[in-house]
Amino acid sequence: MQIRTILAILGVAPLLLSAQTVSAVADNRIDVVTPMAPELAAFGTCAVGARTLSVTDQNRPDILRTKQGEPTARYARSLVLEVWYPAAGAGTGPGPAGGEYRAIMRDPTVTVTLRGQARRDAPPLAGNKPFPLVILSHGYPGNRFLLSHLGENLASKGYVVVSIDHTESTYDDAQAFASTLYNRSLDQLFVLRELARLGSSASGSFLAGLVDASRTGLIGYSMGGYGVVNVIGGGYRAAAASLPFAPPNQLLLERSAGNPAYMASTDPRIKAAVAIAPWGMPVGMWDAAGLSGIRTPTLFVAGSVDDVSGYDTGTRAIFRGAVNADRYLLTFLNAGHNAGAPIPAPAESYAFSGALESFTFTHYADPVWDTQRMNNILAHFVTAHFDAHLKGDSTRLAYLTVIPAGKDGRYAIDRNGTPQGGHTYWKGFKRGTAVGLVLEHEVAAPPR
Repeated sequence: MQIRTILAILGVAPLLLSAQTVSAVADNRIDVVTPMAPELAAFGTCAVGARTLSVTDQNRPDILRTKQGEPTARYARSLVLEVWYPAAGAGTGPGPAGGEYRAIMRDPTVTVTLRGQARRDAPPLAGNKPFPLVILSHGYPGNRFLLSHLGENLASKGYVVVSIDHTESTYDDAQAFASTLYNRSLDQLFVLRELARLGSSASGSFLAGLVDASRTGLIGYSMGGYGVVNVIGGGYRAAAASLPFAPPNQLLLERSAGNPAYMASTDPRIKAAVAIAPWGMPVGMWDAAGLSGIRTPTLFVAGSVDDVSGYDTGTRAIFRGAVNADRYLLTFLNAGHNAGAPIPAPAESYAFSGALESFTFTHYADPVWDTQRMNNILAHFVTAHFDAHLKGDSTRLAYLTVIPAGKDGRYAIDRNGTPQGGHTYWKGFKRGTAVGLVLEHEVAAPPR
């Protein structure tokens, strides 16, 4: 079905859409930077390569086969990874198709082609110091391509980005929720260890000498954000291990705040984190004592009407509770759970899914905000956050030091682009484009 016909069925007037927008939807592009995008959303100067890897944790507890009151079963848990990295050759920037990905959609009976910048198996960029590592973690269900727009964008700016297919939590392999609850933080930590190993000079991997795992950033969305909060020091409440949907035998106690072994597991190589709509606070996964264990600089991102992870009782409560961390909260006013993270809805999601008996479009889209615009805004702030904390570029903090409510900023820039007296608009944003956004900042509490 033609994209304009689909839009007409949905009541969207094609004449109101730019040619770029219609083309991007039809082509399932993940790399569009619109004219409204803030400054740091633009692609960097590096060409981007992409490769697919598989890693295996040989002795992971098997939640699906473990029975209450019986010994913990174990298995070899394999994870498929998509790796984006700075590649040899000139950077392409937004433009003609550079690469394609075959990705399973929310309806697992449908496989779609996504198009972006990366060249499959391109040779890595040589002659540079190792690049910081960024790990991406999707929601439940999801897959390694759900945040691929960030993967390509950050790789073009000098990061090695690794996105995880979380086994038993993907569109085509969504198993009991208890597996995701237990495995999410462990997967993120295991991938960090594996990338550090593959980045060593003697590994024989294409990543040897390319990745510096001592400067690692984590990005997680929904259940990925839940994992990030736990990985960076947010130990679970002991009572969470006994919730009805929790893994058997109170196995979550392994990652609970009162467990000394958990507290010792915090990895100092993680220098910054981004938690987008992290799930779990309203159901009682954390309390004040657990959240006080977070000390990693963190950017929290949320929609103000998130009805999945919650806002006031969810992401905002986690932000407020992480009192020992330098932290930000970026809020998309009136956005829901899909604020910023998912790729633009593939054109195939505009069709009704008989398998799911719904339109899968809603899995990716927001009722109020345009997804490409949110993706661009997210890329801008993630770039500022990681450049500051993983690359040591303190000038990027100016993009995070703004009047909290975007609508309150005063735009006063002359025709030459020079700020005039009284200019208080968000740095890097064009006139009027910070409306609908709020960015709050809290510093870490002073040591007692």
